[in-house]
Parts: sequence; structure tokens; C-alpha cells
Amino acid sequence: MDVREDALRETIRELVSFESYPGEEAAVQAWFRDHLADLGFETYEWEPEPAVLEANPSFPPVETLDLEDRPSVGGVLELGDPDAGPTVVLNGHLDVVPVDEGSWTVEPFDPRWEDGRLYGRGSLDMKSGVAACVFAALAVEARADELGLDGRIVVEGVAGEEEGGIGAATAAGKNPYPFERDAAIIAEPTDFALVVAAEGSLMKRLEVFGKSAHAARTWEGESVLPHFERIRHAFEDLERERAERVTHPLYAAYDNPWPINFGTVEAGDWASSVPSHLASEIRIGVAPQETVAEVEAEFRKRLDEVVDESEWLTEHPPTFERFSVQFEGSEVSRDEPVVERVAEAATAHGIEELVYEGFTAGTDARHYLEAGIPTVVFGAGSVDLAHQPDEHVEWDDVRLTSEIIADATAETLESY
Repeated sequence: MDVREDALRETIRELVSFESYPGEEAAVQAWFRDHLADLGFETYEWEPEPAVLEANPSFPPVETLDLEDRPSVGGVLELGDPDAGPTVVLNGHLDVVPVDEGSWTVEPFDPRWEDGRLYGRGSLDMKSGVAACVFAALAVEARADELGLDGRIVVEGVAGEEEGGIGAATAAGKNPYPFERDAAIIAEPTDFALVVAAEGSLMKRLEVFGKSAHAARTWEGESVLPHFERIRHAFEDLERERAERVTHPLYAAYDNPWPINFGTVEAGDWASSVPSHLASEIRIGVAPQETVAEVEAEFRKRLDEVVDESEWLTEHPPTFERFSVQFEGSEVSRDEPVVERVAEAATAHGIEELVYEGFTAGTDARHYLEAGIPTVVFGAGSVDLAHQPDEHVEWDDVRLTSEIIADATAETLESY
């Protein structure tokens, strides 16, 4: 289906111009809501719902979250007899990760199309995907009578995806619309692969305790560093064991499918003192078929083994507590109609080697899947460029994504 190319390009450029860091999405969401209304969508808006997030095991206590003035927006097109057909959700997030401007060669929030490419923070991840969904929906609407389509298309721009999916979790847990939702496509950058599984994540804070002493008499203290190194090596051994033992066909190509990352390590407070305290924040991968609790128990057991081998750690046990966002992995069957329709549309548009893939990161798909809404992730560009300096997206890929999503949406409406 044809999309309005000039309008699509300008919509992406406008979206990327907003500095919509987590917690600062209100301005871009207001623009997006007005833009949808101008294009003929009926708009809905919702704020994060503390009760919904409190009940969701993905999130830490709601008092630790920034939930004020973080709207998400949905635009609805009704086709034919809307109650006689299904509702297809086309989803994307409008928050972006922070920028280290010193590492960019262009202005991250002054986007310009040059040589078929748009540079800017969020151009790839994933404001181009959101815009592609808008114009895919309009392309379907333009041919709805000709095709005899009934149902609804919802285009969502949600907040807080980079913080665990605050907007999507609220929408999944407390439907903001006066109708049910039957299927969803999330236009994250997948390089035209169909992402039907995603890894989960366990976030833990490790604290190790020692004894301070003057650096000239180190033997009177107890440095935390050797103890931390033993723990780190034990966890990395477990990481290697899990890579061999915990298998999934969509992750067979990864040498290290469920990685552990010691993202921060802080120890000591003075060069002339033995370091007596160390804190490390750790991210641990969770396979789609595992629970966060199962993986947490494995690492807790391995930590206990290290502690049992050390008289000092036995008497001064480390703490190992959750922090931030936790989430299970997710997976959708390839046999779901929405997955099959995206696959068929991609093939029809020349994607010759169709790939089904598992993401090594999470997406908002898990929230909709947990709500019983079959969801597939599919979009333009490589996720390898996401969160990087000089993030960019190729125009030809965006246009093709919008056309594929339009055809897949129309076929999904027909197939239910």
C-alpha cells in the first residue's frame, strides 16, 4: 500500500527534534496527540497507573519511579463496522536514551535528511518506527472500503519504554480504550527480522564489606577487592555454564545468550585507606523460558558457595538485592495470525531470507503478551545502532517498513 512519503519524512523529523528523555516525554506526546488528531485519528491519552505498576513484578516500588506528567498517546481509526472486526495495535515508544554530545558529529536533536539518511537521537530507536505505523494505518484506511475491512487500527506512542515499559505496562494492565485489542505489531528496529522472543533481565546490587586500615599497614585491614573478584569469577563461571545448559533455538547463534554485566563497581573512599566497602550493580540475562526468580536463585546459590568458602565473608556476609526493573522473557508462536501476516507481507515486499529472531534485550511486547495480546516485533534498521553516537535511519528502510506493516495490518484485519 502506498504511504504518504513526504508527510512520513516530515513526521519523523519533527519527532526526532524533541529531546524526550525518560521523564521528559510530555512535549513530544502533546505534539504527537495533536498530529494524530490533525490526521483524522480519534485520540486517547493515559498516564502511568501506580496500582498497575505496583502489581507488575517488573517494576520496583512505585515511590522510586518518576511517574508524574508522563502521558502515552493512542490514535484510533475505525474501519467499516468497527465492532464486526478485530483491533490491531501498532506500537512504539517516544522516549529516548540520554546523549553524550561530545561523541556525536552532528546535533542529536537538530535532525536533517541527507543522502537518504536521517541522523538524530531516536531516529532509529524508535521514532521512525512510530511514524511508519501512523502512515501504515492511514494507508490501510484509504483502502478499507475497497478491501471491505472492518475493525480498528490503534497507533500508540508510549512513554517510559527505556525504563521497563511504563506506558505500555499501564496500557496492557488497564486498557485505556473502550474496546478490546486482538493483536499488536511493535516497530522496533529489527533489520526486517521477525522478533518472536525476547530475553528477560534480572538487576541486582551486590555489596561486599571489609575493614578499613591505613595504607601503610594494609595487613590490619581487610580489602573488599579480593572478595569481590572471587564472587565475580564465580558468577562468570555460572554465566558460561548457563550458556551451555540453558538453550533456545532462536538464541543458538549467540556464544553468550544470557550474559552477566557488572555495569558499575564502586569501592573505597581514599587512596591511602584499605577499601572496606564495594557496591556493584549487575544485569543478568534471563532466557524466554525462565523466570526471574529461578535465575536469581541460581546466582544466590553460587554467591552462598563463595561465602561458605571464606571465613571473612561468612562473618561479614555480602548483600545481594534487587533494584530497578526486572522482567521475564517473552515469546509468541510463529503460528499466530499477526506473525504470519507480517511474514507474508515482508516476503511480498522482497525480504527474501525471512529471519525469525530472539532479542537479547527486552521490548514492550512482553506487556501485551502478558495481557493475552499476540504481539510481534518488526521494523527498520539494526538495533546495533541504537543508543549509539550518530544514531541514524535509512529512508528506504523506513518507507519499506511502513508498507510492510500496512499490508500486514490489512491482512490481519481480514484474517480474524
